[in-house]
Amino acid sequence: MVFATVQFTSWARETNSPPQLKLDTAPIERQAHGVTSYAPVIKHVAPSVVNIYSSRTVRQRDNPFSNDPFFRRFFGPDDNDDSGQGQGQGQTPGQGSRNRRRSQPRTERSQSLGSGVIVSPDGYILTANHVVEGADEIKVALANGGQEFTAKVIGADAPTDVAVLKISSKDLPIITMADSDKLEVGDVVLAIGNPFGVGQTVTMGIVSGTGRTALGINQYEDFIQTDAAINPGNSGGALVDADGRLVGINTAIFSESGGYQGVGFAVPVNLARSVMERLIKFGKVTRGYLGVQLQNLSPDLAEEFGLPDQGGALLTDVQADTPAAKAGLKDGDVIRQVDGKKITDREQLRLMISQTAPGTKVTLSILRGENGKKPTEKTITATLGTLPADVNARGDDTPEQQKDSKYDSLDGVEVADIDSNTRQQYNIPSSVRGAVVTSVDPDSNSADAGVREGDVIQEINRETVRTADDAVRLSDKAQGKRVTLKVWRGSGGRNGGGSFYITVDNTKRK
Repeated sequence: MVFATVQFTSWARETNSPPQLKLDTAPIERQAHGVTSYAPVIKHVAPSVVNIYSSRTVRQRDNPFSNDPFFRRFFGPDDNDDSGQGQGQGQTPGQGSRNRRRSQPRTERSQSLGSGVIVSPDGYILTANHVVEGADEIKVALANGGQEFTAKVIGADAPTDVAVLKISSKDLPIITMADSDKLEVGDVVLAIGNPFGVGQTVTMGIVSGTGRTALGINQYEDFIQTDAAINPGNSGGALVDADGRLVGINTAIFSESGGYQGVGFAVPVNLARSVMERLIKFGKVTRGYLGVQLQNLSPDLAEEFGLPDQGGALLTDVQADTPAAKAGLKDGDVIRQVDGKKITDREQLRLMISQTAPGTKVTLSILRGENGKKPTEKTITATLGTLPADVNARGDDTPEQQKDSKYDSLDGVEVADIDSNTRQQYNIPSSVRGAVVTSVDPDSNSADAGVREGDVIQEINRETVRTADDAVRLSDKAQGKRVTLKVWRGSGGRNGGGSFYITVDNTKRK
């Protein structure tokens, strides 16, 4: 076996020619698969799926207790001990330690196993980022006879868990890529990879779900869910349809035991292909940027905003001097479509914007309700910017799940004006205005809805709150069974805080 060091460089920029992909975007022939065996499909596809062996050097830290005199009595003297303890007869203090060989940091080789898919005859390979992340040695072994190659990393994108490798060869067996947007729940799929290092293995199942998001696996998610068995070593391997076309790159399992439990996930090939093409062309992935914070709509929020359903993404904050602000988007707008494609939730909107090149003009269909009026549909054109490197792709603006309550709306909540003291106490940025919550009765409906001390109430029933008196006045006049609050919260996370909407039960205490 031959190991080679992989240099993570901009090597790809020297060979900017795109790979010669084989595409077939026709819908699957769902009525033509009354088969008893998928052997012909596997014989055609299997040579395109490779084994990937990666290794990295791991430094082992010294015993953290070895320098503590108390614990040294139990662990014995360290090779670096200059205290004179443990001296032999005839040695002067410190002599023994000076004569002992000083310990060197220990290193070990950590090896991992994965799979990949050949997508071009000249050696471009798609795999999962976590298969090769941090590796300094990578080998690729072909399925037909196990011929091995040294692999170079063209590029990797952790937010989608996609990586592109390149091996030096010609006329390699390549896989045909399908249009993963045309997959339907119930379609037969086959997972091919090298689980546990036992050798190339095929498992069969169906598409259990599409468009899976908010799983906490990747920053950008649009997973295909399948019950085809996916196990350690399958990562980066192929998920193919009944015609043998690539529909996904296997990436993760949901398991409480660490083994197969019938819930596996694959990155759709359309997403993987988009990332791959940008990595090959530019050496990195640049993403579109609107400049908004988003929230999904609960049934209560949809009703309070007068929306026909929960579809869309609710804008909780439009940041100044961003593409969204320049286009005229406002807090409280609900984006329902992008370029005519329906938006179901905030995760889908984030993914669509991220996959669109900076500088692209996008047409947004929104619902906007102003001054308590029924929302009206508007069309806005925005020119996307480039996603800043320090922007958190996921955001931490989702409020806690709301619970039913039997108490008055804002009873039990004490608020105060925001001054220099409260800004310092609750770490409130100078740009945030409203009334700060100084205490919340744990038995109140506001507490049940998720209101916390340190939150800033910015709106009550879509009316602006500037002071504590505003909050009290608007709370007192609130009618209906629910009160809608816009709240800013300092998350303490990477994005430094954000705004979101919640509804609070407005029924009387019984």
